[in-house]
Amino acid sequence: MVNTVAHVYPWDVVGDPDAPERIAGLGVDAVALAASYHTVRAVTPAHPEHRLIDARHAAFYLPIREEAWRGRRLRPASPSWVGDSSFVVARDSLRAAGLPVYAWTVLTHSSLLGDRHPDLTVVNAFGDRYPYALCPANADVAEYCQTLVEEIVEVGKPDGIVLEACGPLGFVHGGHHEKTEGGDWGLVRQQLLSLCFCDGCVDRYSDAPALRARIRAAVDASEPESVISVLGPLADWVMEARTSVASDLRKLLVGRIRSLAPETRVIVHATADPWGTGPFATVAPEVGVEVDALVAMCWPGPAASAPNIRALRKLAPETRIAGYVLALPPKPVDGQAILAEMRTLAEEGVEEFHLYHAGLASAARLDAIRDAIAGLHSR
Repeated sequence: MVNTVAHVYPWDVVGDPDAPERIAGLGVDAVALAASYHTVRAVTPAHPEHRLIDARHAAFYLPIREEAWRGRRLRPASPSWVGDSSFVVARDSLRAAGLPVYAWTVLTHSSLLGDRHPDLTVVNAFGDRYPYALCPANADVAEYCQTLVEEIVEVGKPDGIVLEACGPLGFVHGGHHEKTEGGDWGLVRQQLLSLCFCDGCVDRYSDAPALRARIRAAVDASEPESVISVLGPLADWVMEARTSVASDLRKLLVGRIRSLAPETRVIVHATADPWGTGPFATVAPEVGVEVDALVAMCWPGPAASAPNIRALRKLAPETRIAGYVLALPPKPVDGQAILAEMRTLAEEGVEEFHLYHAGLASAARLDAIRDAIAGLHSR
């Protein structure tokens, strides 16, 4: 069974004949290679031809086949900064080095499509839209995600697929320079500002005006104790409506993957918090479909990550729990520190480690990753 997975972008591999062996030399068991990804400005410290990639918009790193996307309201864009078959080129190079390749698939995070189709984006209780956040409560968004997955499985033929943002995003994780800290909105108010009022979500609410009023009043007051304390008698049906959006999308996509490629590993970025926002979509109150692993966000460190890991284990006692481990700043260049984190996470029940990020890391950080993995395997 896979123990360690390195995350990389196609441009980390395409044009660099040494990249596959360099990544394999880390000791990882597989690679999560971006197949669909949001806008990003990324360094490439080890590439022989460039030091920076400016991916100006969300893009699909496989050919966009007209027969698959014809008639769809939403369709992805091709990248101009790397070839439109770059996933396949990188996949083949990595496989030649003995590495299984998972398609790292970002689903609902796309400023490009959100700007073009604002009615399909998350909108908060004040009427502010989040253009980076497509809401899968809308049929067009769910169809887009399904077609992405189908094309990745059929054209990309990965060994596994990692589903990120498998649900609606919220207040955080926009991708621009953030200038929101001065509002002093803590976690609860950020969660309240992440409750969506797009047409698709409003259709799921029994009393949207009352819900809006409660949220608006709470955001403009002092930090509440919890979302439930704000919503009061509305909390149960709001929670059900919110979690069902992610659940419906998860069941649709996982079911489609299983029907097209039953042997493909399916991995989902997840949180057990029903009010959770961001690329780790909620899987509360139950996963509801068979997946091979749930990935918990562990960048804040083991102590902060442990409650969610335990909650995921309780929700899915038979499912493998993976930890998303950061090897980039602000973490130190220290293999023993990474190893200590992974060992502590393993004690909490993490059975698989997804390391971020083998393409963005300096030579010294790659050495640290290599040392940490060697130490993990030496036990």
